[in-house]
Amino acid sequence: MRSVSGLTTPSAAPTANLPGVRGPQGRLRIWMAAARPRTLSASAVPVAVGSAVAALQGSFRILPALAALVCSLLIQVGTNLVNDYADHQRGADTPDRMGPPRASAQGWLKPATVLRGAWLCFGLATVLGAYLVAVGGWPILVVGLLSLGAGWAYTAGPYPLAYHGLGDLFVFCFFGLVSVLGTVWVQTQSLSPLAWAVAVPVGAVATALLVVNNLRDIPTDARVGKRTLAVRLGARGTRAQYLLLMAVVFAAPPLLVRLFGAPVTVLWALLAAPLAVEPVRRVLSREGTALNVALAGTARLQWAYGALMSVGLLTGR
Repeated sequence: MRSVSGLTTPSAAPTANLPGVRGPQGRLRIWMAAARPRTLSASAVPVAVGSAVAALQGSFRILPALAALVCSLLIQVGTNLVNDYADHQRGADTPDRMGPPRASAQGWLKPATVLRGAWLCFGLATVLGAYLVAVGGWPILVVGLLSLGAGWAYTAGPYPLAYHGLGDLFVFCFFGLVSVLGTVWVQTQSLSPLAWAVAVPVGAVATALLVVNNLRDIPTDARVGKRTLAVRLGARGTRAQYLLLMAVVFAAPPLLVRLFGAPVTVLWALLAAPLAVEPVRRVLSREGTALNVALAGTARLQWAYGALMSVGLLTGR
């Protein structure tokens, strides 16, 4: 998923926004900043919800669930590092970006070093993925290869998805459908209608996170030729997209109960609704750096919604 970040030029202030970068602890802080830990709800929530679906079906398996979680996190961190590297190489990271700084553009790490970090994450995910393939068979092999390829192709390669308006579809598919269904599959070797249905709101809330990020960056992305879906839709269309995604997120729990046999406790996910009020208000009325608050609020909503849905599925067994 595209990390939520902006930057200044390396020559201007290579470490101005990340004090205390000397020594091993400083290097760790740099790598943590480059990995974008605040975005990792996008990979953790689908695995939690998928594991809860497996538990509801009486097939929860702790080792495949943990392996799926670690693989998902590694692939997302690798993708974030590729974004850091590729956006810098393409000149998309300019001094007027409005998010937190990036390691390559700030000069904290050499771009080649950031890229090696991405390959290390992808490599570790591949090694751990071999276990998941042994458990889940060829479907997991296909899913793993597609996930690794998409993580690279999001901002790198000859046709970077994010630069051609396909980032939203990428996030919905891989941080919704693929992550939830893959997690269910490695534990149950089956996919129920409920598993498919649950993946939709999980993907929607993950996509909403990207939508806020891209709404904030419309002016700067447009200037560097980054044709995200937000740039194509414009601010008004992007705000409508965010509202549509929120509607899907909160319409889903009652529909899961009524149409797909989910336990009524899935409705607990609706308790996250108050957390949507402030992000929606800001998305509809603010622009630029003011949207960073909406971004953080959407991430909190994602954590809460995923946790409440997971608990609702587990307690409905």
